Amino acid sequence: MTSIAQLDAHSTPQAVRQAAREGSLTGPTSGLASGYVQVNLVILPESEAAGFLRFCQANPKPCPLLAVSEPGARTCTLLGRDLDIARDVPAYRIYRHGQVSDTRTDVADDWRGDLVTFALGCSFTFEHALISAGLQVRHIDEARNVPMYNTSVPLTPAGGFGGNLVVSMRPFVAADAIRAIQITTRYPQVHGSPVHLGNPSLIGVSDLGTPDYGDSVSVGEHEIPVFWACGVTPQQVLIDSGIEFAITHSPGHMLVTDIPDNSLALF
Repeated sequence: MTSIAQLDAHSTPQAVRQAAREGSLTGPTSGLASGYVQVNLVILPESEAAGFLRFCQANPKPCPLLAVSEPGARTCTLLGRDLDIARDVPAYRIYRHGQVSDTRTDVADDWRGDLVTFALGCSFTFEHALISAGLQVRHIDEARNVPMYNTSVPLTPAGGFGGNLVVSMRPFVAADAIRAIQITTRYPQVHGSPVHLGNPSLIGVSDLGTPDYGDSVSVGEHEIPVFWACGVTPQQVLIDSGIEFAITHSPGHMLVTDIPDNSLALF
């Protein structure tokens, strides 16, 4: 069994997935297996899949689509070898009738033959590039989950889905914020450039100290909160839609893939 103490930025994606599969990794995946793409998961009945695909196409910033599985498949060769979608995520959420009914470390017993998996890019992917450029990523430094917030920014309704944007936040001093914008713009398939920086109330966020998902982090007096579109957005959309059944990752608990992050960089 892989010990959580053995996992760090230098771990392989396979080691992270194996630790999740064995149940020894149940926490957030930020900072693990640096250099590899992490993805958000939305798993829906095939009857809902076409509508959700249209929603992703209409909202590429929060829902950058990297892969879609065949119905019932628990593997996806585009994402990695020896990969089990139902067991390789540290924590999952199960939705029934628009409510989060369970949080589990394994959804193999809940799997159905009609389930289609959507893999969406995650901002944890570009954190390796930020750190490599000498920037400090606060939630990693403080060993916390990234703070995420519901906003008042409307999404484009499509396929029977709609709602408001969810964002993740990382604070930087002004010079570092500019550099972070430059770096993350290279990665549109994992949310890309920020959607907002500065005054959080302008996007409907009232208190940085009380995130809707994840953990709060310290923000210095001269630091600017920088907000990126977040892959938790579709989770709130599933709740707002009242969907009968769905599975997602738990916020911050991603599927780590075998895809090198530099393969997604535009330049």
